[in-house]
Amino acid sequence: MSARHASPLRVGVDIGGTFTDFVFLRPDGLLDRRKRPSTPADYSRAIVEGIAEYCAKAKLAGSSVAEVVHATTVATNAILERKGARTALLTTEGFRDVLELRRIRIPLAYDLGWKKPEPLVERALRLGVRERLDARGAVLAPLDLAAVDAAIEEFQAADVETVAVCFLHAYRNPVHERAAGARIREHLPGVHVSLSSDVLPEMLEFERTSTTVVNAYITPLIARYLDRLRGALAECDVRAPILVMQSNGGLISASSATARPVAIVESGPAAGVVAAQRVARDCGHPNVITLDMGGTTTKASIIERGEILRGSEYEVGSTVSASSRLMRGNGYLLRIPVIDISEVGAGGGSIAGLDAGGALRVGPHSAGAVPGPACYGQGSALPTVTDANLLLGYISSASLAGGTLTVDAALAEAAVHRYVSEPAGLSLLDAAHGIHAVANSNMVRAIKSVSVERGRDPADFVMMAFGGAGPIHAAGVARTLGIKQVLIPPAPGVFSALGLLHAEIEHHAARTVLTATGGATDMAPVDAALEEMRDDLLARVREEGFDEASAEFARSADLRYRGQSSELTVSIPAGPLTQAALRSIEECFEQEFEQTYGHRGDTKAFELVTVRLVMRVPRAVEHGMQWASEPSGPDTQRPAYFGPLHGQLDAAVLSRNSLGRAPRPGPALIQEYDTTIVVPPGCTAAVDAHGNVILTIAG
Repeated sequence: MSARHASPLRVGVDIGGTFTDFVFLRPDGLLDRRKRPSTPADYSRAIVEGIAEYCAKAKLAGSSVAEVVHATTVATNAILERKGARTALLTTEGFRDVLELRRIRIPLAYDLGWKKPEPLVERALRLGVRERLDARGAVLAPLDLAAVDAAIEEFQAADVETVAVCFLHAYRNPVHERAAGARIREHLPGVHVSLSSDVLPEMLEFERTSTTVVNAYITPLIARYLDRLRGALAECDVRAPILVMQSNGGLISASSATARPVAIVESGPAAGVVAAQRVARDCGHPNVITLDMGGTTTKASIIERGEILRGSEYEVGSTVSASSRLMRGNGYLLRIPVIDISEVGAGGGSIAGLDAGGALRVGPHSAGAVPGPACYGQGSALPTVTDANLLLGYISSASLAGGTLTVDAALAEAAVHRYVSEPAGLSLLDAAHGIHAVANSNMVRAIKSVSVERGRDPADFVMMAFGGAGPIHAAGVARTLGIKQVLIPPAPGVFSALGLLHAEIEHHAARTVLTATGGATDMAPVDAALEEMRDDLLARVREEGFDEASAEFARSADLRYRGQSSELTVSIPAGPLTQAALRSIEECFEQEFEQTYGHRGDTKAFELVTVRLVMRVPRAVEHGMQWASEPSGPDTQRPAYFGPLHGQLDAAVLSRNSLGRAPRPGPALIQEYDTTIVVPPGCTAAVDAHGNVILTIAG
């Protein structure tokens, strides 16, 4: 390629705990992939250096970059590590302890040592002021502006960077919150302000407060990060728009991400599911479970009847981060539209060791990018999943990511021997296989939380495995779950970065309407809420500079049986909200309720709690993207250990190009630039018409 090409260069960048992944859509329409170690001290540095290096080698000017589409873990890490901004909360008098009281939910009923997470706002900075609205938004007590001013003085003395404002029933009427917000901005011009009526105009006081506080907590950090990234790219002559992946799988502008960063907390995992949906549709697989194993965590999600499953709540910061209704209390609750993803601390960099009782544990702590696994030779002496896979022969003993990192098997051997093999009285290979197996069991747990806990049998699904370590573990995880077929797409190690290039601009809105259905229900308030949200979303798209004429809308509603306190979300059919349409919505709710809980309620009285609107703006995304050809080495073989049952066997080492349509039996190792696909004995591998590797799993 040369700088004479007039077509632009588009870049998808996914920051992981170990590697930062790049996919470049070249001016000639082909795709290139790159991996480089992440830079935790400043995540933007890896992005800038990666783009600059690629442009230099491809002889492309930085100005040829048309857009940078980005997924980041910066927000998640800030919450996990408690490194967000100094935050204050202004709330209705008497409600300052909502964050501490939480909900009566604990993750393990018999864990007597469990402690709920410390609030992100210390109690001294949670202040109440006199004001009150009723549940319909009528003013019962006016806002006490003198009390607001007094709170502002305390915030200023405490040197807070950001303030969350969450008043009772502000989702019905934001007048008091907006007055308080204006006052704070006037007297504290450098302080960020998050209003719950902007962040989450829905009922449920704890959920709204928690979500608004998290938004406030990470806003200054995300603003600084995106400003720093934009400035560093500009120094390389890259002045392209920056788009950011949201937790719901859609893209927003960097300015929108700065204003509402709570929407991007799970941006990286969402990108992989978006890419998986595209591949599943192209290949004719309507039901797919995704397994995305990277360097730090493993993410699982589900695609059913061709559609991504989504939730309206998510907990971040717990051992298992998930939108599961059955796992609550261990993290910080976010009530946001989110792809239904379960995440566990099991990745290539997850640290292994024996606990006080002598049991082998893997994760959730990770060696990360720095110092990384022991075999990286960067100073760590602790064994990780990557070290175990190296000793088992599953990954190359020469280098990773096409030579980006060299590895040292002697360092991996020393780490596994010292911390697992010797104290457990196991051979080195059995200890390494034990680490591999425990990591698999952690991933099984993640998959069950999005399938079995949702009333779905994993055996009814095809597994799609990706991430740098996913294809190494996929066959073992699938066998445990009874899954018979695993699909590994091309370039699996950078698959989430590819998903960024496939994603569309997407905005979500929600309004609480709390309407009892049945009989001649007045749907005027529901119609009014939907129309108001439509106008708001169109205005947002105009501000971002996208074409509102191409916007597409999808409606949904949260329903529950009258008298219950939790809801399920179902689609609203197109057309007017007639009584017949309402009956159809109720039937869809009962079907989903039965699939989730195994029965239907005796009552036929329902409540429509919240209406939701999703606006998508299609992008000029090329279909049928093809990967540029990359050289592959000759077929060889190396010993690999497959557990006590099979022992150590000579496994064929192949490239994807060496496979044909005819199934090839294992043991085999399909070695690629960004991963290795492990085909155990008794399983077979073949390539389909789309270039995917298909593993058939023996029972």
